[in-house]
Amino acid sequence: MKIQSCLYLIIALIFSTPAFADDKAAIGVQTYKAACAMCHASGVANAPKVGDKNVWKPLIEEGQVILTAHGYVGVRAMPPKGGKPDLSVEHFAEAVNYMVNNSGGQWSSPDKGMLEDIHEEIKKRKNTK
Repeated sequence: MKIQSCLYLIIALIFSTPAFADDKAAIGVQTYKAACAMCHASGVANAPKVGDKNVWKPLIEEGQVILTAHGYVGVRAMPPKGGKPDLSVEHFAEAVNYMVNNSGGQWSSPDKGMLEDIHEEIKKRKNTK
């Protein structure tokens, strides 16, 4: 009987705890709303509007590491970190992920290895500016 009770408890915990991916998705939406939507919802200063697949297609083709790192450092009229100086790379990456996935892409949340690659690309980009 004790084993059965433990199994029920484990199953209850699994189904009552939000999935980690859902947490990342929520971070992406929240960060988008706080840092990105002002420009990317309306296309201010030629910012690619979320949902415009034609505009996002070549950006998506740059790849997740490049697009995220270059956006984080600042690109064209976009300020570094979307104008939010305290924005982490991880939260910025989730916002980019959200915008891409709502604009024709199919990216996953960056894992530890990809985040390391993004950090390396950020360093390279800062050295060439």
